[in-house]
Amino acid sequence: MDPSTRGGQKMMDVPRDEHFQPGHPACPGCGAAPSMRLALKALGPRTMVVIPASCWSIIAGAHPFFSLGVPLLHTPFLSAAAAASGLKAALEIQGDPETLVMAWAGDGGTFDIGFQGLSGVAERRTDILYVCYDNEAYMNTGGQRSSATPLGTQTGTTPGGKPEEKKDLLNIMAAHGAAYVATATLAYPHDLLAKFKKARETRGFRFIHLLSPCPTGWGFPEDKTVTMARMAVESGAYRLMEWEGGGWRTTHRPSFQVKVEEYLGAQRRFSHLGPMELREIAHRIASHWEEISRGDKG
Repeated sequence: MDPSTRGGQKMMDVPRDEHFQPGHPACPGCGAAPSMRLALKALGPRTMVVIPASCWSIIAGAHPFFSLGVPLLHTPFLSAAAAASGLKAALEIQGDPETLVMAWAGDGGTFDIGFQGLSGVAERRTDILYVCYDNEAYMNTGGQRSSATPLGTQTGTTPGGKPEEKKDLLNIMAAHGAAYVATATLAYPHDLLAKFKKARETRGFRFIHLLSPCPTGWGFPEDKTVTMARMAVESGAYRLMEWEGGGWRTTHRPSFQVKVEEYLGAQRRFSHLGPMELREIAHRIASHWEEISRGDKG
């Protein structure tokens, strides 16, 4: 499905309202900043955002100069899900069922440090939206590996390349009984907008995983962020899909005109890998696609 026409939408259908202000201190080319801008366009002003320690703690800033045009709560690293759950409970006591509570955390605060709280709210089916913007390492503290870091990635704590594969958090969330699970990335804005709008309209626990390319940590030119996200999708290294119970549905089928080796080769963090290692990673990705395709509802 062409992401520029998903659901009959055209470019002019992108909401004009802005809830993310200019002048924020995100790094040049940061994928997480425009992702938040698009997300809030879909969710609207009746949204509360909970942000744990992460790159976005810096991007959001401190009161009264924070960059978001909606209420914001900063929390410690591990407590985004718990804080969002508490905010939702308070809103329910006040008789406000419409304000959406969104936890917005990085991969370190989601896959690792915040996983216990995330598992708890997912298992309880708490009526919040949890978003992980995944730049695939602890980028705010120098680029150490997380369990979201892909196989073979060179980081500050895996100088020879990470020997483990990325944690399969998406299926973990589906197994928890989430009402909605989806992936998205800023290179396909209408796919992203459609998924956040669906999450806004859904009740229960919702989880969206955003691939967020990081020029500093990944090692590519800062004007190539959208290109890098598109290469990830079109090579099959990152899959755009959603879960509403009963199986995954692909929302954009890649062209595969970009090779996985080409996508990895465009990033400094994989420059230590040889041709055989790159082919092995590509083979594993192809095997994952075959597995998903067998049960694809799309």
